[in-house]
Amino acid sequence: MLKPLGDRVIVKVMEEKEETVGGLVLATKSQDKPKRAEILAVGQGPRTINGDLVTPSVTVGQVVLLEPLAGIEVKEDEQDLVIIREADILAIVE
Repeated sequence: MLKPLGDRVIVKVMEEKEETVGGLVLATKSQDKPKRAEILAVGQGPRTINGDLVTPSVTVGQVVLLEPLAGIEVKEDEQDLVIIREADILAIVE
């Protein structure tokens, strides 16, 4: 498994589908709205100018909303993952 550094987070983007009234499933436009993702790994957090560690505000297992074009896509163990900065997370889904 990958281990993110600093304020980076590794997520797995969830597939979202739109369904019409007739039951047809349409692929959504991935760049139009925020993406939902599950957090798989979290870095130790960023450091301040003084060198103090800032604790990340997200934890492994949470579902979050991401900026539409955020992160770098990587493939690890046949999984498509995205490495993002914590700042690219818009909200935690509860």
